[in-house]
Amino acid sequence: MKKNLLLGLLIVLSIGLSAQNGQMPTGSLYGKVIDSASGKGVDAASVQLLQVKKDSSGKNNETVVTGMLTKANGEFNLEGVPVMGRYILEISGIGHATYRKPFLFFDPAKMKQGNKDMSSLLGNLDKDLGNIKLGIDNQTLAAVTVTGSKPTVSLGIDRKVYNVENNLMAAGGTATDLLKNIPSVNVDIDGNVTIRNASPQLFIDGRPTTLTLDQIPSDQIETIEVITNPSAKYDASGGNAGILNIVLKKTKRVGYSGNVRAGIDQRGKWNLGGNINIKQGKFNFFANANYGQRKSISDGTTERNTYRQDTTYHLFQTDHNVGDGEFMFGRAGFDYFLDNRNTFTISGIGVKGNFDNSTTSNLLVDTLAPGYNPQSRTIRQSDGGFSFRNLGGSFGYVHNFPQNGHQLTADVNYNKSKNNNTTTIGNQIFANSNGPQTGTFGQQQLGNGNNERLTAQADYTNPISDNSKLEAGVRLNQTKTNSLNDLYYLQNGTYVLQPLLSSRFNYKDQVLAAYGNFSSRIGEKFGYQVGLRLESSSYDGTVYSSTKNADGSYAGSSQHFNIKYPVSLFPSIFLSQKLNDKQDLQLNYSRRINRPGFFQLFPYTDYSDSLNLSRGNPNLKPEFVNSFELSYSNNFNRKNNLILSLYYKHTNGLITRYGFQDVNPLNEDTVIVNSFINANSGFVGGFEAISKNSITPWWDLTSNVNIYTSKINIDDPGIPTSEQMYSWFGKINNDFKLPMNFTLQLSGDYNSKTVLSPGGSAGNNSGGGRGFMGGAVSGNAQGYSMPSYGVDAAVKYEFLKGKAASVTLSVNDIFKTRKSDIYTNAGFYDQHQMRTRDQQFFRINFAYRFGKFDASLFKRKNIKSEQESIQGGMQGMGGQ
Repeated sequence: MKKNLLLGLLIVLSIGLSAQNGQMPTGSLYGKVIDSASGKGVDAASVQLLQVKKDSSGKNNETVVTGMLTKANGEFNLEGVPVMGRYILEISGIGHATYRKPFLFFDPAKMKQGNKDMSSLLGNLDKDLGNIKLGIDNQTLAAVTVTGSKPTVSLGIDRKVYNVENNLMAAGGTATDLLKNIPSVNVDIDGNVTIRNASPQLFIDGRPTTLTLDQIPSDQIETIEVITNPSAKYDASGGNAGILNIVLKKTKRVGYSGNVRAGIDQRGKWNLGGNINIKQGKFNFFANANYGQRKSISDGTTERNTYRQDTTYHLFQTDHNVGDGEFMFGRAGFDYFLDNRNTFTISGIGVKGNFDNSTTSNLLVDTLAPGYNPQSRTIRQSDGGFSFRNLGGSFGYVHNFPQNGHQLTADVNYNKSKNNNTTTIGNQIFANSNGPQTGTFGQQQLGNGNNERLTAQADYTNPISDNSKLEAGVRLNQTKTNSLNDLYYLQNGTYVLQPLLSSRFNYKDQVLAAYGNFSSRIGEKFGYQVGLRLESSSYDGTVYSSTKNADGSYAGSSQHFNIKYPVSLFPSIFLSQKLNDKQDLQLNYSRRINRPGFFQLFPYTDYSDSLNLSRGNPNLKPEFVNSFELSYSNNFNRKNNLILSLYYKHTNGLITRYGFQDVNPLNEDTVIVNSFINANSGFVGGFEAISKNSITPWWDLTSNVNIYTSKINIDDPGIPTSEQMYSWFGKINNDFKLPMNFTLQLSGDYNSKTVLSPGGSAGNNSGGGRGFMGGAVSGNAQGYSMPSYGVDAAVKYEFLKGKAASVTLSVNDIFKTRKSDIYTNAGFYDQHQMRTRDQQFFRINFAYRFGKFDASLFKRKNIKSEQESIQGGMQGMGGQ
């Protein structure tokens, strides 16, 4: 009885939340009526959905909600059905027995049996009822289980799904701003993302992408999925941190809906955008567009001691960086419902942006080395421009078999991005800090490149019984990258190409994969899933000389490298034990891989900052990760749940950054170069807790803490590494429902002293800093970061009918405490670098949503004849 009361309260709360948003949730039912003897579809059978209600005397009355006649092949589709209510599905046809079965959108029995996967319940608005037989052999109609509103967070053992549609603090921002408020995810001041102190693989709508987080507007995102230990079904890459999947908005309910929005920040930069979604008949059309401006300000200091045999060089440098630019985002597509069980989807995406960076640096160098001034000063001005463009398209096909959950999907995705950048650096050199100018030095760097990614995938799912499921699929993932970087020195008023410091590079990465998963249950409480993924990968790249001929072409020698892994095996095992109706225990294992990314492999040396050179390593090999995780979850009720995890990841051939000494090929000076190397091994292990609690009816709290330790082992005694260190990361998100239609969100995070993430974000595109506002890769085997913390807040006021309009004011880093504070020690030098960026940043946004989910808005050609022909007089045709 208590469970039923709790369930009823859950439904009422869910529907109430949806009603407050001005939209009563509705679902869709479809299926096929067949003759039990011949198996052929039954034409013109009457399909009615009756709602059961009690009258004033307490008797049950049946009222027609909606209905139609089946098509020639027996198919039917009932749309716009209110989620709330008890129904009876009634089907009758000439010469056939009448079919009547109870029907619920929310099934108490499934909840009683322990089905706590709320994310799957919430996404089941469209239900395939399968083949329904008329005749002697009646097929039992499976109940449908959905709810009317989405929770802020759905905690599963293998993933956490965060509904971010109503996140206030990221309004008018990007995906990077959203992730700052997601548990388990740590975002530094440059937009580099880590999960459990490692960089994740970025997906959009379940597929890899060439976009970065800073190129995805936050207003386009519906949910964010954090998958810390994926099964064999998913890409084996992203081994240390798993997968960060961003799901973009798209609605499939009958009718039309959309929103428009605009905003401005404290620096006078504005943004605007809008969404539209229309479903009519066989088509579901969706389109999104955003335009945004950004201005970012960063200040920093660098202090470095470089140790030589005869002396020590001491550097103190201050930097002031201003980044200013704009970007545009557009996405459109449509679903075509060929029939009830076959759907085609075509969509396209386009992103374009331009950014300018200006950095003023003041460098003071002290030394007692013979032949050098005891103290020298350099004033450096660096001005750069960066532009990018990303175009992509996808085609998808879904076939639903008559059995619920039996499905075949196939899709092809293609993305191509292009970028151009120009950097001009001028140096004024002074013999001492207060003396006259003694020289100048100028350089210019011109670069451009493009990146193509093609993915093709097919997946098959077959629920072979009520307790067992088989999954299988194949996949092709191919990336092509071309890059050109020319470095010029200013000589006698003319920029002269420096071939030894310039480079052209082509790179191709291809991964072929196939997987199989089998899941089943033993008894009522124990479940298991075993899977195996096979991946064959190859890398092929060429570095060309940058010596130019008279006609502008390039000549000279080239360096080619090729790495092949014919077949690699990636098993996964998931074991789950249901302790009771509320508590679950799971143990899982997976083997995964991290392949070196383009910037890690690219052997070009970046001389744009003569004190912080960087270079890729084409000899890098992939790293392999063995990951173990033990999890416990307790769903106390809809408003209170908890998940605890113990995890351990061991990596062979860990890819990490390190610094070494090299010689400048032009002047033979000794310089420090930051590059990458395969370490012998490394590990990270820890404990994580995530909890969501309803403190009061007006206060919801989501909290997260992660305590972990890590260590990198390198065989070379000449490369010192940081000692093993215990660290912790915590984040708290508060949601307050205030009087007079006000909502307040308040969040805070703390990151303790931490060994730097081994690879930063250079190996993937999850970070937002590269190429935009002067961000830098922070990962290094020889360094650590000091503690950092911050507090963000946002308040929203809703008004107009149905709260259709809203104004949101947000502020990031209220107390100006977030900073990047990094120490590095490579033996021959030590360095302390501290930076701040966009502290105490305000933004205000306005939004207005519109729409009406009503099937009667769109008159189909055959609706009139259907109404006239349906037996019994369909007075309620059209419904909601």
